[in-house]
Amino acid sequence: MAIVCRLDELLLARGMTLVDLSEQVGVSTVNLSILKNGHAKAVRFSTLEAICVALGCQVGELLTQVPDASA
Repeated sequence: MAIVCRLDELLLARGMTLVDLSEQVGVSTVNLSILKNGHAKAVRFSTLEAICVALGCQVGELLTQVPDASA
């Protein structure tokens, strides 16, 4: 199983940009972009919480588990 970040979809649904989220959460746009593009190796719980508060979502809406394409 692979974990997929749905940040793009959530931002679009809320009419927000990555820059807007960065300002609200206090995380650089570069780090949010790394998370958004699935290149993050780790993410702090405090960062997840701040993103979810800003987007009005649950962690399960932001990060989902899908079957691995290589399996």
